[in-house]
Amino acid sequence: MAEQNSMETRALSERDIDMTNELGSDSSEDVDMWIEIFLGRKGHEYFCEVDPEYITDRFNLINLQKSVAKFSQVVQYIVDNLDEDTLENMPRQRLEQLEKDARKFYGLIHARYIITVKGLQKMYSKYKDADFGRCLRVYCNFQPLLPVGLHDAPGYECVKLYCPSCEDLYNPKSSRHASIDGAYFGTTFPGMFLQAYPELTPKHPVKRYVPKIFGFELHKQAQLARWQEVQRLKLVKNLEEKNVNLSKNGGYKALE
Repeated sequence: MAEQNSMETRALSERDIDMTNELGSDSSEDVDMWIEIFLGRKGHEYFCEVDPEYITDRFNLINLQKSVAKFSQVVQYIVDNLDEDTLENMPRQRLEQLEKDARKFYGLIHARYIITVKGLQKMYSKYKDADFGRCLRVYCNFQPLLPVGLHDAPGYECVKLYCPSCEDLYNPKSSRHASIDGAYFGTTFPGMFLQAYPELTPKHPVKRYVPKIFGFELHKQAQLARWQEVQRLKLVKNLEEKNVNLSKNGGYKALE
């Protein structure tokens, strides 16, 4: 938790510099495109654009009203419906708090949006472009990654990256991405994404690296590798007995 807070503080301090320049501009363009400005910041490449209609639909905001102060004002600020005179007369400290609340609220609504049909389509495009990075594991063959949170409530963990090939989690390489709260993507997204697009689920790699000395496998590692191979062969046999086609890519199906 302490590490998460320190990263958030560092990220906010960097972004506040950008916000100072943006809010201090005389151009009305900066006020009319809050979502575009948010998405254009360095470190926000993981986010997709949430439709304003989705944000203003009260049904989509159930149980989020208490996540920020002055909920209605924050929503209006995000979709650029807040009166300009109100913004101009707002104290500097309150304006900075409004910006901070808007970023948090956008992240929370973003976690809900990306598991809708439109949201999945937008994340599909980002996945195909490998905007979330690629798995560094050799046998995963540069498999594109998916963002995921370990908690649905904010303030616990930073965003992680899930590899559909080795089914493991990784920390983002960039410190800017590592400062993003995992709740802004939620715990459901990877499973929902791969269930919606089962053809994107890769075959799981069966090769494993076993350490050797002068060509001889180390005893404990070799023993573990043999045990894992036996378990894999048992699973393959079990699936074949159930007439499961192992030549196709995998997929996700909700348990009944």
